[in-house]
Amino acid sequence: MFESKYSKVLTVILVIVIIAVLGLLGFLAYNYYQNYVISRDTSAFVDDFQGEVADGQANDNSTNTTDENPFNQLQDSNTSSGSTTQKTYKGFGVLGTMEIPATNFKYPILDKVTKKSIETAVAFLYGVGINEPGNSVIIGHNYRNNLFFSNNKKLNIGDKIYITDNDGQRLTYTIYNKFETTPEDTSFYQRDTGGVPEVTLSTCTDDSSARLIICARVEDYNA
Repeated sequence: MFESKYSKVLTVILVIVIIAVLGLLGFLAYNYYQNYVISRDTSAFVDDFQGEVADGQANDNSTNTTDENPFNQLQDSNTSSGSTTQKTYKGFGVLGTMEIPATNFKYPILDKVTKKSIETAVAFLYGVGINEPGNSVIIGHNYRNNLFFSNNKKLNIGDKIYITDNDGQRLTYTIYNKFETTPEDTSFYQRDTGGVPEVTLSTCTDDSSARLIICARVEDYNA
């Protein structure tokens, strides 16, 4: 009698374990598929977008939330781009595309920060407009799963960032600073760039306690 009850308990435990393992495998498979779809779609968009750049359009120094956004009110008081052509990605306006070879990053830059937009790609938060003289801040999530800005922590001084705007101008930015700061800090948003285009990438640290900031500038810029 005792052995029969013991056997039933073991059977129930085994069934629960099997269900839990299957549930975990299903969750991991779903996450993997979602990540694959996002990476595939954003990469395809970037490739198509750059395919529209006509000969001679590129700049001389070109190559070949709002939980995470406590400052979204700043965006309304700043221009987002001087581009004349507006493209869209999954219903959001696009200002251009960004590539970071060091982290295999290829994403459109969306024209505004909302909860949904930064679950779709990275977005323009603040500044003069991409590829314009001055600083532009781009924000993205760190989901710790290789999506969006999850791999920004792997970037180093000297790594390259390539940004193409809606006018077909493709500029090369070189990372010159990397630091962590508080979520409330906006002191680096407005800075004197000496008339050179700069870009600032902002995301959460892995523990979400701070912001990881990447600063890059265009070298040998000719206006």
